[in-house]
Amino acid sequence: MAKISEIPIIDLFAGPGGLGEGFSAVTDKGHRVFNIVLSIENNSTACQTLLLRKFFRCFPKNRAPQEYYDYIKGKISKKELYNLYPNERNKAQDEILQVTLGNTSNKKLDAIIKSKIRDNKNWLLIGGPPCQAYSLVGRAVMKKIRKDDFEKDPRHLLYKEYLRIISVHRPAIFVMENVVGILSSKLKGKLIFPKILQDLSIKNSGKETYNLYSFVSRGHEPKDFVIKAEQYGIPQKRHRVLILGIRSDINVEPNILQIEDKKISVGDVISDLPKLRSGISKGVDNYENWKHILLGQAYAPKSLLNSIKKSNNQIIGTGYSKRISDGVIPELKSWYYDSNLDGIPDHIARKHIASDIMRYFFASIFAQKNNVSPRLRDFPSNLWPKHKNVQDAIRSNSVFNDRFKVQLRDEPSSTIISHISKDGHYFIHYDPVQARSLTPREAARLQTFPDNFKFEGNRTEQYHQIGNAVPPLLAKKLGEIVWNIFKKI
Repeated sequence: MAKISEIPIIDLFAGPGGLGEGFSAVTDKGHRVFNIVLSIENNSTACQTLLLRKFFRCFPKNRAPQEYYDYIKGKISKKELYNLYPNERNKAQDEILQVTLGNTSNKKLDAIIKSKIRDNKNWLLIGGPPCQAYSLVGRAVMKKIRKDDFEKDPRHLLYKEYLRIISVHRPAIFVMENVVGILSSKLKGKLIFPKILQDLSIKNSGKETYNLYSFVSRGHEPKDFVIKAEQYGIPQKRHRVLILGIRSDINVEPNILQIEDKKISVGDVISDLPKLRSGISKGVDNYENWKHILLGQAYAPKSLLNSIKKSNNQIIGTGYSKRISDGVIPELKSWYYDSNLDGIPDHIARKHIASDIMRYFFASIFAQKNNVSPRLRDFPSNLWPKHKNVQDAIRSNSVFNDRFKVQLRDEPSSTIISHISKDGHYFIHYDPVQARSLTPREAARLQTFPDNFKFEGNRTEQYHQIGNAVPPLLAKKLGEIVWNIFKKI
């Protein structure tokens, strides 16, 4: 049996570290079983997030010092935090490599990887190539704007960087993640995914092959590799392709995830967070102006308008605040909550123009009444966006007819995507009185990041990192399957 805490992980295209966070949470008899020895990422802000989280994990059993929490609360600077614990900071920095795969020296990269895994044959490779080239929306946009540039996009072939590292360094196991759009994506008229499967399992220079498995099925058809996260205790309808590769000299058949009876809803994981009014992006941003915007809407029930009239001033949010209750469902409290944190970071409402606040207000009232998010045709005409294609979208019932989307309280959310960094139209809070889009912390909760996980960067950069990540709680469930394989080696 592999010794506990001795299984190295190399994390490629790491992003803010969602996959790594989940695998790092797997324990056996109270001991962490995986150790991320190297995370490779090209985005500088994501690397800062990785650095801070690796710093957090440098302390035994994730018992970070009080100064870590002081930093999250804004009481001290990051520089002050790191200066207090230079050894842990340096160790964390040594485990991060900021490079663009495919645009760096393979010789140098291989030497770094070799120095991390040494002579260990039983190690794990995780990660997923950037998915924009494979996503259905991304492909549609690229074809429309740049026509032939879609097929020339180098991101199509970034999986080959992943494949090269497998071929050279031969991990015992690998886990590769991507969007479902990869199943239908084509390059030069041919489907990409079958080629990827062939490449990942192919014999290389007489070395062992890899047997490929699904985490959710015994089948081997492309559709069998799709994980629907909401079926496995994740509060989000996030569907992703995940491939489990086991080196053929390892004669172990993996377990599969078991579908859970209860689906976790949006309200199950964000109802305990402080209520925040939306900010106002044009005009004076204060409570009276915000209230005036809502009270002028004839479509709102009188009882709701009366409650707004009588309500006390609602804060916009200062970035760190106390929870209003222990409202997260009991089985997830230990995952999200940290008693040392005693609150939540990055819970900051966006500023919206008045017309969008009115649309969000209407949409959340409609969803509360009908248990479904309204389509554009359901809005009063005075709330239709002033775009030329609005009438066409309504008549054709196109995807743009669904451009304002409420995240229903009693259902898992729709997929949190990086587009949330641009606007909040698809991520409207279910509570009409808040009349806003989701905060970074609410999005992070739906992605199952623990509250003590701090995203670096400004709010836009935080949203982008959150939307691109793998839900850590799902990754932990995958990690438990992988750990069971290592225990049998």
